Amino acid sequence: MLTILGFAMIATFLVLIMTKKMSPIAALVLIPALFCVAVGQGAKLGDYVIDGVGNLAPTAAMLMFAIVYFGVMIDVGLFDPIVRGILRFCKADPMRIVVGTAVLAAIVSLDGDGSTTFMITVSAMYPLYKRLKMSLVVMTGVAATANGVMNTLPWGGPTARAATALKLDASEIFIPMIPALAVGLLAVFLLSYVLGLRERKRLGMLTLDEALVREPEQETVLAGAGGGGGGEDRLRKGSGGSGSAEITQDGDGDEDDEDFKGLDPDRSTLRPRLYWFNAGLTVALLTAMIMQLMPIPVLFLLGAALALTVNFPHMPDQRARIAAHADNVLNVSGMVFAAAVFTGVLTGTGMVENMADSVVSAVPDAMGPHMAIVTGLLSLPLTYFMSNDGFYFGVVPVLAEAGAAHGVSPLEIARASLAGQALHMSSPLVPAVYVLVGMAKVEFGDHTRFTVKWAVLTSLVVLGAGILFGTI
Repeated sequence: MLTILGFAMIATFLVLIMTKKMSPIAALVLIPALFCVAVGQGAKLGDYVIDGVGNLAPTAAMLMFAIVYFGVMIDVGLFDPIVRGILRFCKADPMRIVVGTAVLAAIVSLDGDGSTTFMITVSAMYPLYKRLKMSLVVMTGVAATANGVMNTLPWGGPTARAATALKLDASEIFIPMIPALAVGLLAVFLLSYVLGLRERKRLGMLTLDEALVREPEQETVLAGAGGGGGGEDRLRKGSGGSGSAEITQDGDGDEDDEDFKGLDPDRSTLRPRLYWFNAGLTVALLTAMIMQLMPIPVLFLLGAALALTVNFPHMPDQRARIAAHADNVLNVSGMVFAAAVFTGVLTGTGMVENMADSVVSAVPDAMGPHMAIVTGLLSLPLTYFMSNDGFYFGVVPVLAEAGAAHGVSPLEIARASLAGQALHMSSPLVPAVYVLVGMAKVEFGDHTRFTVKWAVLTSLVVLGAGILFGTI
């Protein structure tokens, strides 16, 4: 009976969040509460939830302060020189532009928020793609796949969910996977190079002046303004959304570095005099995390507090920065604490054990010792056709229990479950992908048809590398 109710609870949860009848937070709380009563253990619901909250509090703290920290770093301009440098590197070479798109998306993905990554990347790169008549689905595909690999960072979501669902330390899942994820990122860069060469072959090598001649008419997003008297041609994206991008070429053909702008250069939150402090703080923070000098939640708590205090010493400014990122903080931390109900009921009532027994009985004995690989392969379709919440809170615990019966560590299951994230970021269930295709003016169907095959390949590379390095 517990097996049937367990699968029914997961199925109900998945259907409600995939059909958008309930928000993930509401479904994580109400569905397990109802099923806890249905199995006759409603009186113990409070104990299950309190136990779950105690286990998940460090993960929630890590996510909260990581979002604040990287949000502040974007506000103060830490990534602005990187964006300008990538734009200078790209010039009007299609190959460089595609590679630059992958690099920029990967770097900005450090903030752990896909929407922010796509807003910055498209704002910086869209003018180049549009003016050179490059394929916009190449831009969206490369950006989404790069962000999918980087989304496995502990504060990005999937790793935190896996740690939450299996009651593990996020650093123990993520750090051993760094080599495999690095190989996956290299695969994305290689893919962008190949796609860039294809675009270069189709379009040829152009200068910015030649690109402007090819499309002189006015546009709503891009405006080409001939420089009268000053001998300047300008390629400009209007300042809107999250920023602006501008490339200027003077009469001598030399780029003016000051005009390479990937984010609004006049925003009031910039702190140019503190740039090296912020860069050093970020490097120190990431180094301490990799070396496991302190628990990750503590590191980000200290880092966020220090970044706010130094960059915004006045209390009203600090409150404004915290308020600016409050939506992301509330959504993510709320999801984690709501998951305490789901995982607490699933574990406390004994549903997980009964469900695992049924899964174990269905897995051939020859496949049992390879449950981690099975999990990695399942992560591709399952994270595409369901949300991360559904997969990590509904499916991964069952796979972990099934693997444990064959001697497979939950850590291996958790690491393998990250393999499908490159594909997940193009799922129709990911809100950020609509930001990407909307800003790039690409049809979602076109993006999907182009991206899925490359994202699947990248996910398989991550899984294969994890097996090769012995972490899966």
